[in-house]
Amino acid sequence: MPRKRATDTADDLDTDQAIEVHLDTLLAERGMTLTELSEHVGITLVNLSVLKNGHARAIRFSTLAAICDALDCQPGDVLTWRGPRGNRLASRWPRSACPAG
Repeated sequence: MPRKRATDTADDLDTDQAIEVHLDTLLAERGMTLTELSEHVGITLVNLSVLKNGHARAIRFSTLAAICDALDCQPGDVLTWRGPRGNRLASRWPRSACPAG
């Protein structure tokens, strides 16, 4: 049986975006506009807007790193995963059992 691609899995989760983007909150907490973030990160305002509004299908690690650097935050502050049942921290293991936990 062929292996599922990441895009197939994302389509299967449901019609809502499974990854939530929290740029609005982070920008408001820092008193920064999307335009200012765009200038700091070197990404077009249109592409940041697509990401902010949850319409992006992918993000490069270098882009995520630049956003985290500009906002002085961690990747988990920018993005969270909402599992198929709407759980924000849906996981197969309890946090205490996670290797990094």
